[in-house]
Amino acid sequence: MNHIRVWTVLLGTMIGMPALADEPAPANVTATSPSTASTDFDLFSKNTVSVLVDWRLAVANGATSFVNGGFGKTRLQGDGNGGFSTIFAPFEADVVWNPRFGKMFSANISGAWQRGHHDGFDLMEAFLNFLPDQSHRFRFSGRMGLMWPEISLEHSTGGAWSVVNTITPSVINSWVGEEVKVLGTEISVHTNLGDHDFGLTGGVFGWDDTSGTLLSFRGWALNDIKSTALGSFRLPPLNNFITLLQQHKTDNTIEIDHQPGWYARFDWHPPQPVDVALFYYDNRGNPQAFTAADQWGWRTRFWNLSVNVRLSRRTKLLAQGMTGSTIMGFPENGQNWVHTDFRSAYVLIVHDFGPLALTGRIEGFQTREHGSEMPPSNNEDGWAATVAARVPIDHYFTAFVEAMNVNSRRGTRVALEGLASPFESQAVFQISLRAKI
Repeated sequence: MNHIRVWTVLLGTMIGMPALADEPAPANVTATSPSTASTDFDLFSKNTVSVLVDWRLAVANGATSFVNGGFGKTRLQGDGNGGFSTIFAPFEADVVWNPRFGKMFSANISGAWQRGHHDGFDLMEAFLNFLPDQSHRFRFSGRMGLMWPEISLEHSTGGAWSVVNTITPSVINSWVGEEVKVLGTEISVHTNLGDHDFGLTGGVFGWDDTSGTLLSFRGWALNDIKSTALGSFRLPPLNNFITLLQQHKTDNTIEIDHQPGWYARFDWHPPQPVDVALFYYDNRGNPQAFTAADQWGWRTRFWNLSVNVRLSRRTKLLAQGMTGSTIMGFPENGQNWVHTDFRSAYVLIVHDFGPLALTGRIEGFQTREHGSEMPPSNNEDGWAATVAARVPIDHYFTAFVEAMNVNSRRGTRVALEGLASPFESQAVFQISLRAKI
C-alpha cells in the first residue's frame, strides 16, 4: 500500500505544478542549464534520452557485506575464508530522461537497476525544474519531486546522480544516497553584494521518515548504491530487543507520521576561488510512530559544511564535514530506545593531467550510542583512504580505476555476527567502464 501511495503522491506532485531548478553540478563538472539550452520543447530526442551502463572488475576481501546482511563497510566482500574474491559483472544500468518544456521548465527523470539492490529496475529521481531569467539582481529557481537535496560535492547532476571522480563516494555522500532522498519542493534565491554571491535555499518534504535506520543499525558504509522510490535496504543482525520491533529491512521512501520535514542551505561565493555551503536537515520524524509492517519513524537532524577550493587551474580541493543525531523508539530510563550521534569528514584532492584525472581522499567516521536498547558496543570508529583515476576514452566511454582501504571497529561484529574481532581492515580494487549512449 505504501508503494502505491508513493507513486500516487509523486504523480500528483509532478502534474500539479512545475517546480524547481536542477541543482548545480559540482565544481569539477560543467553542466548546461535550461537557460542556455534550446528554448524549444524537446521531449524525446538524442539530447533528452540517454542510457548509462557501469561494468566492473572488482577484487575485495573482508567479512560479509551489508548488502548481504553483514557489517561489512563496502558493497563487496571476501571469499569467506579471509581471502580475496573477484567479480566481473554489470553493477548499474540507468535510463535518464531530461525533457524540456520551453525556456524556463525542464525535468529530470531517471530509473536504475543496481547490483545488490534487490528490487530490480526502479525509479530513482523524478523532479521538475523552474529556472526563469537569471539576469536580475535577485535570481530565483526551484525544484519539485523526488530528489536528493544539494549536499554532495562528489556527484554530478542531470543524470543518474553518479560520482564524478571516483567509483565510490565518501561515507557522508554514500549515506546521503541511501537515506537522504526526499519527496518535496525547494526554492532558491541568489544575489550579489559587491563581488560576493550569496544563495539561500529552503525545502519542505515528506516520505523520508526512516532516514537514520541504516546509520544506527549498520553504521557508516562506502558504497554507490542509491535509494529508489520503491526499494529497501537489508539490515544487519539486530539485538534481541530490536528484532522484536523492526522489520529486517528499511524502506527507502515512506511516510509514517504525516509530518513534513525541512532543510535549508546557505551558499557563499567570494571573489576568491573558494565556495562554501552550510546545510541543515530535519526530517521532523516522530520516533514513536510505526507501521503495521514494523517500519519506524526516526527523528534525524544534521549539519553539513562543504568547501570547494580551486588550488590551481588543474587542481581542486573538496571537503565536507557532517554531524548529527537520529532517534527512534519510546523513552525508557530517560532515553529513547535508539539515540545515535554521528559525525564524519573527508578531504579530497583532484588534479587533471590533460584527459587523465587523479583523485585522493582521506576520511574519518564515528557513531556514538546513547539509547536505552543500544549498548556502547554499537559505537563505531573508522577511517578510509581512496585513490582513483578517471580516464575518458571517447564521447561514450569513461574508465575508472580505484583502490580503497577501510579500517573500522564495531563491537556488534562480535556480539551479533559472531566474528572473532570487532576490528576489520578491508581492501577493495575496482576497474569500472562507464558507457553513456
